[in-house]
Amino acid sequence: MMNEEKLTLIVGKLKEVLPKKDFIPLHEPSFVGNEWKYVKDCIDTGWVSSVGRYVELFEKNLAEFIGAKRAVAVVNGTAALHIALKILGVRENDEVLVPALTFIATANAVVYCGAIPHFVDVEERTLGLDPYKLNEYLYEIADIKNGVCYNKFTGRRIRAVVPMHTFGHPIDIETLIEVCNEYHLVLVEDAAESLGSYYKGKHTGVFGTVSAFSFNGNKIITTGGGGAIVTNDDRLADLAKHLTSTAKIPHRWEYVHDMHGYNYRMPNINAALGCAQLEKLPEFLTKKRELAKKYIEALRDITGIHFFEETHFSKSNYWLNTLIIEEPFELKRDELLKVLNDSGIMSRPVWRPLHQLKMYKDNPMMDLSMTEKLYQKIINIPSSMSLLEGF
Repeated sequence: MMNEEKLTLIVGKLKEVLPKKDFIPLHEPSFVGNEWKYVKDCIDTGWVSSVGRYVELFEKNLAEFIGAKRAVAVVNGTAALHIALKILGVRENDEVLVPALTFIATANAVVYCGAIPHFVDVEERTLGLDPYKLNEYLYEIADIKNGVCYNKFTGRRIRAVVPMHTFGHPIDIETLIEVCNEYHLVLVEDAAESLGSYYKGKHTGVFGTVSAFSFNGNKIITTGGGGAIVTNDDRLADLAKHLTSTAKIPHRWEYVHDMHGYNYRMPNINAALGCAQLEKLPEFLTKKRELAKKYIEALRDITGIHFFEETHFSKSNYWLNTLIIEEPFELKRDELLKVLNDSGIMSRPVWRPLHQLKMYKDNPMMDLSMTEKLYQKIINIPSSMSLLEGF
């Protein structure tokens, strides 16, 4: 059994940071700006669906904040990732390299293309894809023919790699870019969790050819449900917008479609919410980092567990605050989760590794020892901006 004194100490230290409430959710949205004003405008004018000025405004403001040329707003982050892969030529029976420790949407988007998720390991310092281990693995399995990367054991083309910035912490993406260049792989960033995070001063989502963001209700800003495809390539952005609008050719009255398209466009009423949220994003980011700092200070002297902090090369949005149970695992993850949740502090483990799910257990994969180790070590704790006094 876990040491009762240590359990009590951890709960007590977290309660020093958190407000005195019977139950504290993991992550709640904050609506403290012009949300109602902009949403009401949509209702009053009748522009609530996939056409309206807020969609274009949200895309423009989002791209400017990230530092990208274009953004295409869609219904959710999974749809964004699906189209990102599709417009980059991921086809049926291609393999796409995906971290085994990520939300299931990363792999599902690959499957939507008829392609095959190929699971790769993560590293402890970022919780994201390990580019050094991937490089060693590709040296063993990759066969380059005419500038195309093939898996020498399956014969299939390895088309792309999709890193995910876990809980808002950027991966070592410059090193991954070197690996992509060496093996002729397309880089697609799953930046669903990292709005407001930076790698060496540059926002996540600008390193890949295309990237995907999410604005689900639990993200740092929300459009209710929503996502965005981000790129610096006008041609790809235009194609993404066309595909996500059912591939309909503009005409005053005719319904003519020239490709297999998708009804993925973000509704105007959701974009209105997003415009208001973007206005408050700098304040949200400041509050998130203040909350992380309070956790760091409160937990600094506790042995057996530590708060996960950003690396020297990154600035994190601290979307979900994270505890790491230290080896030799004297503290048991599930016992700690039970005590925290019983105390009204909503806490969750990291996602079940994808290769352990029944539909993905036979997929190609490298050694995933770090993924499996981290699965037993990670706990997410309350991360809402509203947890800070006066917000």
